[in-house]
Amino acid sequence: MQLDLLVKKFQAKDVAAFERLHAMYAENICGVINTIVRNDDLAQEICQDVFIKVWNNAESYNPAKGRFFTWILNIARNAAIDEVRSKSYKNNKKNLSADYFVGILDHGSSAESKVDAIGLKKLVKALKEKCIQVIELLYFKGYTQKEAAEELDIPIGTIKTRNRSCISQLRKNLKL
Repeated sequence: MQLDLLVKKFQAKDVAAFERLHAMYAENICGVINTIVRNDDLAQEICQDVFIKVWNNAESYNPAKGRFFTWILNIARNAAIDEVRSKSYKNNKKNLSADYFVGILDHGSSAESKVDAIGLKKLVKALKEKCIQVIELLYFKGYTQKEAAEELDIPIGTIKTRNRSCISQLRKNLKL
């Protein structure tokens, strides 16, 4: 079945469409969440919450604004970051280093290799070190731009500029 038709059925609350989309995307979504929260059980829990949220807000998806997978991925990423920013998790978020981040892409345990199904390893390795640092802090560790600026000891404006240019470079690499 064509993805666009499947998404329309999903938006019309077709349970079979939900199950099919869940089967298509859950493994990758859980892998991305796990990359952020670094806990398999917590990642599974957040993943289920994400799919419930997606189901309840299906009508808000707009295909003109991006792909369905990207929409779910953004919801998942935000949910994982919200968890990381929670008080109970706050002290653990600074434990990952850039070396470890790149290392998880190289070693590929089961949950971590799921993330690479979307080509993250290749995309990240193609970036400059300063981009890896900014993306790691903002997207994988859940830092705010202000916190990232303090961590890297650079102005917040530089963080914002690097973030935009690095994301732009990721988009270019994705199209290659």
